[in-house]
Amino acid sequence: MTSKTNLLAITLAVAAISSDFCSGTATAVESTLKIVRSEPEVGRMAKDFELEVAAGQRSGTVRLSEITGEGPVVIAILRGFPGSQCPACAGQVADLVRHAHYFQARNAEVLLVYPGPASELKAKSKDFLEDTKLPAPFTMLLDPDYQLVSDYGLRWDAPHETAYPTTIVIGKDGKIDFVNISRTHRGRTTATTILDQL
Repeated sequence: MTSKTNLLAITLAVAAISSDFCSGTATAVESTLKIVRSEPEVGRMAKDFELEVAAGQRSGTVRLSEITGEGPVVIAILRGFPGSQCPACAGQVADLVRHAHYFQARNAEVLLVYPGPASELKAKSKDFLEDTKLPAPFTMLLDPDYQLVSDYGLRWDAPHETAYPTTIVIGKDGKIDFVNISRTHRGRTTATTILDQL
């Protein structure tokens, strides 16, 4: 999202908030703030993106809009390398990979998003996987300089933080069917929960 777009969104939000306070409508204020943060929300179309592949069944780059029609897409946004590899992320990925055949049976694609500074992203993502080959239907994507997590309103902009760990399930129609945003290092979505959504 460009700075001009950000400015426009904030200006519209301030106008809406002022109007809502005058009319006493708190719910509309909360809704407006969600739009400014641009967080994923059930029922909305998922924002398109294109990211480079680090490992897994695909190669080159992946554009979300080009794969959603093939089946449901699961996006697991990890914390990357905020000073060390995240053990909660490693645990979540291990849990998802253990259920790979179930995801494949549902024709679902699982995208693991690894955010961080562009200069060290490839090396850190390789270190995270420890040379483990991701099975189908898994692909790890690189999010250099937090482009995707910022666009999705999930940038955890604090010392030693990167992104709010998030799981998103997108249907074949491109709409978000499920989202879980963790505001802590825990609260990760399990494979069983995701499979129930599929």
